[in-house]
Amino acid sequence: MYKSLPSPNFDERTSPVNVLVLHYTGMPTARDALDRLADPNAKVSAHYVLDEDGTVYAMVDEEKRAWHAGVSHWRGKGGLNDSSIGIEIVNPGHEWGYRAFPEAQIAALIPLCNAILSRHSIPARNVIGHSDIAPARKLDPGELFPWERLAGEGIGLWPVLEGAERGASLRTGDIGEAVEEMQRMLAAYGYSVQTDGVFDAYTEAVVSAFQRHFRPARVDGVWDGESAHLLRQLLAMVGQPV
Repeated sequence: MYKSLPSPNFDERTSPVNVLVLHYTGMPTARDALDRLADPNAKVSAHYVLDEDGTVYAMVDEEKRAWHAGVSHWRGKGGLNDSSIGIEIVNPGHEWGYRAFPEAQIAALIPLCNAILSRHSIPARNVIGHSDIAPARKLDPGELFPWERLAGEGIGLWPVLEGAERGASLRTGDIGEAVEEMQRMLAAYGYSVQTDGVFDAYTEAVVSAFQRHFRPARVDGVWDGESAHLLRQLLAMVGQPV
């Protein structure tokens, strides 16, 4: 079910759409989120809000720039509001009682995403979560979000863990060529991270964001053979040299 609930919080785009960003609302109720996204004083919005029962609220026209991404970077570009469609998926989030996304909600999300992808030139690697583009600030849509299922429906990418070995690990405080190689691969896929060979707190946040999206069963911020195996698959999928 689609409902129109216009938000005044938008402006004009200056770039074509080539990114789809999925969020959770991170507020106690759907009504709290809808009220905030329509509040001119809040200065935040999204193109769509998807309630737990599958209701889709259309808030900002896709041709306009909604204000959902904030300070954000992906594949060398910042300010992703300008080039993205944002969907807020109703879920209390980690602060208010994070929980699994209901079947009715995901069943409605899939055709919504596919319709957006049919209207815009958005490569699969640019179907991302808020935590991917703002890893030091955001956790959404989180480790319970069914990225694998969406990829199976042609929405985004999903690597296979089979055949991976955990192997040696890198963690906060490590320095050297192995850290630099890890950072280089993460940056090659799209994450904003310095390739300085220093595994600092921000690098840990990027690693956690990668795991939250592509290895949600264990999000520990430690780079191991499984994480490297998954990232190499993703780079191969997009034709990026490893």
